[in-house]
Amino acid sequence: MPGKDLTQHITATVLKAYQKNEKLRICGSGSKFFYGNTTTGIILDVSDHSGIVSYQPSELVLTARAGTSLATISQALAESKQMLGFEPPWFGVDATLGGTVACGLSGPRRPFAGSVRDFVLGVKCVNGKGDFQSFGGQVIKNVAGYDVSRLMVGALGSLGVLCEVSLKVLPKPETETTLVLELEDKGARSKMVSLSRSPLPVSGLSYSEGLLRVR
Repeated sequence: MPGKDLTQHITATVLKAYQKNEKLRICGSGSKFFYGNTTTGIILDVSDHSGIVSYQPSELVLTARAGTSLATISQALAESKQMLGFEPPWFGVDATLGGTVACGLSGPRRPFAGSVRDFVLGVKCVNGKGDFQSFGGQVIKNVAGYDVSRLMVGALGSLGVLCEVSLKVLPKPETETTLVLELEDKGARSKMVSLSRSPLPVSGLSYSEGLLRVR
C-alpha cells in the first residue's frame, strides 16, 4: 500500500476509534514496548508506513516515514558519509524512526551533539481526533511561534500518531577511537567532567566496574 494510502488508513482508524471512544495502541516493530507504562487498546500497526521520503546530503536533511527502520536510515546516511546525530539505542534490529522519536531516547553522543529533539525539524502526524497535521519543515532555520514538532519527542504517542519525521543529520567522523582507563569512582567522575569541558572531540563517556571509556 503506497504511503499516501497508509496515511489515509491511519487517519481513518484514529477517527473511528475517537468516534467510538476506543483506545489505540500504536505499534511499529515493538522493540520499545518495555519502556513507559503498560498500554492497552486496539493495535494500530504502522510498521508498513515506511520508506525514506527525501534525503538531501548537501543540506544535511532527511525525511522518512515513521515506520522506516533505523537500519535503513543508517545505511542511506552511511553512503553519503553521514549519520544520525543523537545516536539512538536500537533495542532490536527492526527498531523504527517513529518509535525512536516517540520514546525520545538518545545515546552516548547526547551531551556532546544534542538529544533527539535537537535534530527534529518537522513532523507530520494524526492527532487523537483523526486530524492530519503538519508542523515544522525540512529547513534548518529559526521559526516564529511554537515548535510543536519537538513536543512529539518523548510523548510516547500520547499527542498523536507520527507519520513522517524530518531530521537534521551530521557528517560521519572518518575514524573513531575508544580509550579505556582504569580509575576509581572519584577519579573517573573528575576525569569525565574535565573531558566534557575540554576542546577535545569527545563523543562518548562511560564508566563501569572501574573502567572509564572515552570515545
